[in-house]
Parts: sequence; C-alpha cells; structure tokens
Amino acid sequence: MVNLIAKTPCHGLLPITIGTVTLSEVATGPITSVSPFTGQEKSVSDALKANHGTAFPAPNRTTSKNTARLIWSGRGQALMLGVIPDVKGAALTDQSDAWTHVEIAGTGVADVLARVTPVDTRAMKRGHSARTLVQHVSVVLIRTGNDRFEIMAMRSMAKTLVHDLERAMTGLAARG
Repeated sequence: MVNLIAKTPCHGLLPITIGTVTLSEVATGPITSVSPFTGQEKSVSDALKANHGTAFPAPNRTTSKNTARLIWSGRGQALMLGVIPDVKGAALTDQSDAWTHVEIAGTGVADVLARVTPVDTRAMKRGHSARTLVQHVSVVLIRTGNDRFEIMAMRSMAKTLVHDLERAMTGLAARG
C-alpha cells in the first residue's frame, strides 16, 4: 500500500529572503468560493455578517473578523478563508486544494511587485485586493500592511509564481 504525504503547494520552495524582502507560504485553512445568486446579494452579505462577523466585500476589497476572511475575487464572487461559510442563497464551492497563498513582505516590496505586475501597488491601501497578473500568472493580490502583500494563485502555478517573484527580488537586491 502506498503512503501518501500531503504537501503544500510551495513545499520545499519557501520561505526565501533576498535582500530586505521575504517570501513565505501562508496557511489559510479552508477556502470557499462564495457567489450569491441573483437578487440574493444583500441577504447573503447579511447572513455572512450575522454568522461570521464579516460582510461580503465590495469590489477590490477584503473584510475580516477573527479567523474569517472574505476576499473579493471577481464580479459577484469572493473567497472565504479560514472558516466554512454558513450561508444560504449562494453557490459555495470548496477551493481549499486549488490555491497557493504566499506573503511577500519587507522594505522594497512595492519595488519588487512593480517588476512583475501592472497594478500600482503603491496606490493600494490595506484591505484592498486586485485580480491581476504576476508576469503571466493570474492572481489575487491583497495589501495587508505597509510593506506586506499576500498573493493567491492557482496551485498548479506555485512553482512559476515563486520563480517569478524570486527573480524580481534578486534583481532589486542587486541594485542595492
């Protein structure tokens, strides 16, 4: 009988620190796609607020309370991290094994991201999110602090995401 070993998407790749920037993997717990049915947006948001303390996020925003996080991920869609949503009136899809989730942090992180994404990360405020690209990888980019971002990409793109960010980190560190 084969013994399978569960591995995270970035197993063996992270963490790495180059210069003043560190790239590390984030453990999110369950991830569920939440898509309210037409006409149910307000009732779903109210139910999320009542049951988890956090409402459905506005476009390009995040909301959170305790371990529950909702991240806008597209029109009429958010990803709920940390808890399994208790809500009716929405399509719920378990996405826990579909995503890789990394954090990039440190002095100069905006300069690193400027090398790989078309989004002006300096204009993003804490709690803002954007559906964008890192090089050619489709991602959800979330600002979580002054010099701190989280990036979510499809699990199959984990190695490419790490490679692209590592190259940008190396390029920036070489300038210093």
